[in-house]
Amino acid sequence: MSQITDTARTTASILMEIEAVLFRPEDPFTFTSGRISPVYVDCRKIISFPRARAKLMDMAVELIQRDIGYESLDAIAGGETAGIPFAAMIAERMGLPMLYVRKKPKGFGRDAQIEGYMPEGSRVLLVEDLATDGGSKLNFVEAIRKAGSKCDHTFVFFHYGIFPQSISDLAKEGVTLHALATWWDALQVAEEKGYLADEGLEQVRSFLGNPTDWSRERGGKAD
Repeated sequence: MSQITDTARTTASILMEIEAVLFRPEDPFTFTSGRISPVYVDCRKIISFPRARAKLMDMAVELIQRDIGYESLDAIAGGETAGIPFAAMIAERMGLPMLYVRKKPKGFGRDAQIEGYMPEGSRVLLVEDLATDGGSKLNFVEAIRKAGSKCDHTFVFFHYGIFPQSISDLAKEGVTLHALATWWDALQVAEEKGYLADEGLEQVRSFLGNPTDWSRERGGKAD
């Protein structure tokens, strides 16, 4: 069993406790995309659990300051819509201005997707709830850069960690992804706490190792 950080273990434990992270290998989820999965995550539930929320925000700020810096950011931007409340809470803790980025432009001009005051050249951290393949992050990053600011980092509470392009596609655009935990961390915590029987563990591990084939073999969409 590989080692995981205390932060990842605490994050996974909290998300399982509030049922934001679920394992259901015996009755897999079928998403609107058609993909079949034995796991599901809904980080938006965090906002409704004050004590869990406070701990996760504290760990988020600690990670951001450790990995990005104490004086290396000028603003925190939330991606519409799930990232908005988290960006607000992180910005408050860090004493920084808060913005949010729309999925699509509204109005005219280079700031059409940005809500809030963002001086040109600002160093902005993009915040969202989770990352799957990283695609949506690039849309928000592009909007921030188009408006004349810098965005070299994005933070999420949970990163799937099973789609290699989620890191490489962002890296090609000069963006580093930061996260508190991944599905691999959650699986290890589930095993340690006895959340899953051996057969269930193997099913989830098989999915995480090759989600496309696992879904296809069960009649789901492969991409």
